[in-house]
Amino acid sequence: MAKSKKNKKKLWIIIAGVVVIVAFIAGNLLKSDTEAISVDTEEVKRQTVIHKVNGSGIIQPEVEVKISATISAWITDITVEEGDYVSKGQHLISLDEKQVRASYNQARSSVKSARASLMQVKAQKERAESLFKNDLISQEELESITAQNQLAESQLEQALAGFSSQEDQLSKTRIVAPQSGTVAKINKEVGEMALGSMFQADVLMIVADLSKMEILVDVNENDVVSVAVGDTTEIEIDAFQDTSFIGVVSEIAHIAETQSLGTQEQVTNFEVKVRMLNVPESTRPGMSATADIITDVKENVIAIPIQCLTVRQEGWEEEAERKQSRGSKAKKSDDSNDSEESIDDKKKKEMIEVVFVTSDKTEDNNDEGEKSKRRGKPLKKGNMYAKIRPVKVGISSEDHYEILEGLAEGDKIITGSYKAISRDLKHMSVVEVKGGNGKKNDKDEDE
Repeated sequence: MAKSKKNKKKLWIIIAGVVVIVAFIAGNLLKSDTEAISVDTEEVKRQTVIHKVNGSGIIQPEVEVKISATISAWITDITVEEGDYVSKGQHLISLDEKQVRASYNQARSSVKSARASLMQVKAQKERAESLFKNDLISQEELESITAQNQLAESQLEQALAGFSSQEDQLSKTRIVAPQSGTVAKINKEVGEMALGSMFQADVLMIVADLSKMEILVDVNENDVVSVAVGDTTEIEIDAFQDTSFIGVVSEIAHIAETQSLGTQEQVTNFEVKVRMLNVPESTRPGMSATADIITDVKENVIAIPIQCLTVRQEGWEEEAERKQSRGSKAKKSDDSNDSEESIDDKKKKEMIEVVFVTSDKTEDNNDEGEKSKRRGKPLKKGNMYAKIRPVKVGISSEDHYEILEGLAEGDKIITGSYKAISRDLKHMSVVEVKGGNGKKNDKDEDE
């Protein structure tokens, strides 16, 4: 009798356990089917999409001349100051000319001496020719006088060349402006030595045309392929806040500049020159600026906000059906407890770009395919569902993507939250539009 009661007690415990498990599973299934994910939606419209390539850099003059001395001498005078406007040929700097002047005078004296010698030999040659005609001197003597005359002519040419060289050296003690412009910088003071050289000379002064400025920006290798000479550019200068200027791309480098080569921080950029069309008067070389290069403009195209686009694995329809055949028990197991074989399959599949559009039950009442993609769960009247829609995108602006395929004007697209779009939503997930009727699920709100 006691044994029979004990067996009955065990039976009731087992029955109670089964009931609890069935109730738990049913509750989870009911919960997953009734709790809606709170989302934001927006109607797909046509608009203008402008693709821009961004780059930052510094402002510099289009034409900038660095003035150096070609001779080494002390600076005796500087006739201009920084900021002065100078004209081409205007005297800028004077160098000590004492030693050069002495060499110049010596070369000029050598020219006079060579000319005098030539005149003397020339007169001797003329007399020798007259005597030779009268047979008063021999042929040998005439040839000797002729050779002396040629030698005197050569010596004069050498003296003239030396004089020309010294004259050029003397002229270089007086440095003039090679072009019109503004004195941007003076690197030396009166009394300092100007080191002249053809290879490594001191920069004494910089003259630049500040009416024509350009921005030297670094553009990433992934973006430079879409940039072309002549592209319109929006320029923002840090010193002029809330003001935008217009420029055009004037030059694109053909050789890249690589930073941190061979490291994880390696960056490859190309130097792009952007000419400013309107230069503010207070602009100075070296100012920081940002350039937004407009590479493409698409007008009246279907476009969506950037946050709407996400990725899912290719073949998501088959994945849903496969999960149904495996008898998935709960939403959690569908999301994170796949078998090792399923994980390996996912790694092999490519990711495709998709968006989520909203659809109510009336659109899919007779669509058996949609039911299977919801793992056999029937569509309930009055529910709103999120449907995956693979899309093909074109150019992008700062906040929108151009849609080439997959959406039509007027479609209701899910725009948020980020957590819902990137992770929570699946094909035919039940959703609730914020601001609509019904109770929201707090855990699906933005974090």
